[in-house]
Amino acid sequence: MFPALETELKQETLPDPYEDFMYRHLQYYGYFKAQRASLPNSATNQHVWKNNSRHLLNSSLGERDELVADHLQKEKLFSDSLMLNSPLLKSRQLLHNDFGDLSPRLREPPDLFAFFSGNGPLQAPRWPVECEVIKENVHHIEWVPPQPEYFYQPTGNERLPEIVGEERGIVVYQLDSVPTEGSYFTSSRVGGRRGIIKEVAVRLQGPEDNTLLFESRFESGNLQKAVRVNTYEYELTLRTDLYTDKHTQWFYFRVQNTRKDATYRFTIVNLLKPKSLYTIGMKPLMYSQLDASTHSIGWRREGNEIKYYKNNSDDGQQPFYCLTWTVQFPHDQDTCYFAHFYPYTYTDLQCYLLTIVNNPVQSQFCKLRTLCRSLAGNTVYLLTITNPSRTPKEAAAKKAVVLSARVHPGESNGSWVMKGFLDFILSNSPDAQLLRDIFIFKVVPMLNPDGVIVGNYRCSLAGRDLNRHYKTILKESFPCIWYTRNMIKRVLEEREVLLYCDFHGHSRKNNIFLYGCNNNDRKYWLHERVFPLMLSKNAPDTFSFHSCNFKVQKSKEGTGRVVMWRMGILNSYTIESTFGGSTLGSKRDMHFTTEDLKSLGYHVCDTLLDFCDPDQTKFAQCLAELEELLQQEIHKKFHELGDDMDLETGWSDISLSDIESSTSGSDSSLSDGLPVHLLNIADELSQKKICKKKKKKSLQTRKQRNDKHQKNNLMQKSKLTEDAQERAGFASTLQKQPTFFKNSESASSSTMKNEKPRLNESQLNRRNEGTSLNRSKMTALILTKNKERMQREKPEYTLSRPSKRSTDTSQEPAPALKPHWSRNRYPATKRGHDALTEYPSLHIYTYP
Repeated sequence: MFPALETELKQETLPDPYEDFMYRHLQYYGYFKAQRASLPNSATNQHVWKNNSRHLLNSSLGERDELVADHLQKEKLFSDSLMLNSPLLKSRQLLHNDFGDLSPRLREPPDLFAFFSGNGPLQAPRWPVECEVIKENVHHIEWVPPQPEYFYQPTGNERLPEIVGEERGIVVYQLDSVPTEGSYFTSSRVGGRRGIIKEVAVRLQGPEDNTLLFESRFESGNLQKAVRVNTYEYELTLRTDLYTDKHTQWFYFRVQNTRKDATYRFTIVNLLKPKSLYTIGMKPLMYSQLDASTHSIGWRREGNEIKYYKNNSDDGQQPFYCLTWTVQFPHDQDTCYFAHFYPYTYTDLQCYLLTIVNNPVQSQFCKLRTLCRSLAGNTVYLLTITNPSRTPKEAAAKKAVVLSARVHPGESNGSWVMKGFLDFILSNSPDAQLLRDIFIFKVVPMLNPDGVIVGNYRCSLAGRDLNRHYKTILKESFPCIWYTRNMIKRVLEEREVLLYCDFHGHSRKNNIFLYGCNNNDRKYWLHERVFPLMLSKNAPDTFSFHSCNFKVQKSKEGTGRVVMWRMGILNSYTIESTFGGSTLGSKRDMHFTTEDLKSLGYHVCDTLLDFCDPDQTKFAQCLAELEELLQQEIHKKFHELGDDMDLETGWSDISLSDIESSTSGSDSSLSDGLPVHLLNIADELSQKKICKKKKKKSLQTRKQRNDKHQKNNLMQKSKLTEDAQERAGFASTLQKQPTFFKNSESASSSTMKNEKPRLNESQLNRRNEGTSLNRSKMTALILTKNKERMQREKPEYTLSRPSKRSTDTSQEPAPALKPHWSRNRYPATKRGHDALTEYPSLHIYTYP
């Protein structure tokens, strides 16, 4: 057909090793069905491709038709296209050039290079295909109010508006295409729904029309419907989390066509929580576009006549609650935004990460990778932060710290705390450099990007709370937490994880506090509380230790802090930051700003250094203080019950779970279980897992066979020894034991006499039959118990505990009592910055 092309293809060429490898590889996976003889050699094909017009096009500014100079080049162009479009080629991974033409090379695996480059554009958020999204980019400036923003003080005369509804009002904004309970996520795309974006707000009738124009179809926005019930009064309905019928708390919407001198009233009519910070003075946030552009004024607390009350309309369903407030806009014809809290979107995170990638210094010790893709295909980012180590031994000695945020998308507080942490740990501060010297930080800054993008409050696109499913086996349905848990497992295989913190927000309690876990080992049962107590001393105006709780409820077994704690991370916490403000010290009755939250990120780093100080004075001081606080709490509990107890001898035998109340966490603490469409998948995977466990593994290596043979020999020798001991008698056996075991046995015997342990069913039967336990078995049991007790009593921390202090520590620490702890940390390991840059390639990475 093409003589010139056939001549080139028939030329003798030497065998290409890479060609041979790729041919076998692709044929094995079914990409090629043809025989080797029917396919051109890659070298020949590359020669033809490099000489055709498309290769010349990449380096030429001329017109495309002018480059195809003669008939021979056109023949080559057509033949090359024919080969690439051959039915024998099954791969669809071939790259296209700028003109849409195929290039004969495979696309790089996307999961290995999913993070953006410093010069490339940001990855646009992917939305469910049901969602309509406006094209305007919403951006807000960061700003800290120069004056404190105090809580609203109720007057008692706040009006409770009657809910009118659309029957007597005018619907001025309504979203129709919103997935609800019963449907489930199917697919996503950039920009959401295809087609023309509908006009969901009313059109103005002229310049005199003062109707507000509402909008929420932007990133993190949430508003379902707005009804105009009076000239300047509107009833608002929030959209529930996608694919659910609940979780209405987060709101974020835009209004336009404002009037300066009018007093507007907004009432949200479908909130679900019976308690809220709005009842004790919290104000909504407002943002003026004109103020931001002309005066650089950002988000600020606004609102009067604020009232949170129960919706009296009884429709037989779950009860709703209302939030109402009045506001005056600062300008005519302004564009304003209202929000439950300072928004922090997925695009905001990507812009921040882009600055890190482009920073030549920070990018040396902060490596950005893709942890996984979310359900909608958005990237979940993983940051690995540590200074280069000088030796492999030094690198292996580093402990790990794992931090995460935004598993609940409506709790944007977590992102601001995370931003403060990253700002500090990536800085050139001596403390930050020291932390990077001694730790490897694994950071997942946004665990639930899908929920953040669509404006959910609590759930992912699976329609479930991810912080109740950390034990999930459904990788495809809950990828974000599955890969996070898997990543932490791999880190634990390499090194100790000293601290795990998941940053959250709290809608019913002020201040900052945390939830932890209880240690069952009496020797270390207060150690989980040392870090929170230190944090309260470093941030006395914002962090409340008395609001912390360490009880593990059954409904919280699937949370991140509990799962990680059971995986072996002793200091595993959920840090809760209020949506409101502080009731402590110099910030009493003030709303939190973004700077207050970012400062908590710094205090976490500061406390981490105190916690790991080789001088254990602070640690011992905190333990002593915790013992006093615990004794006071036990006294209080027994006094309430009317009991009297000698705490000097028996206080440590009381269970901490009996002392503490519940965590008073979210109203959504109970898991809804899996969605219906995932139940069968979960059952199938569970059955496969059970069958896999039952299947006996064959011993494939010589080492395994030798180990098993050695184990069997030891068991036989042990059995023979037991028989010999039984014949020699129980007394002689005890005489042969070391002194340590004699003492341990006597101690154990006295304990058994005092405690009178219960006998199990088999032991009761033997007792009734008149038989006694085998003496050799009893000896083995005693030795085993003593060995277990030795392991439990192995000290985890080396410290000299001081005597109990006599000061009363039951009250909250005053702001002026922040301890002046020494800042001389790790003088022996301190290194200059120049020494750190000598080994830029030695980083420790852990991939899922």
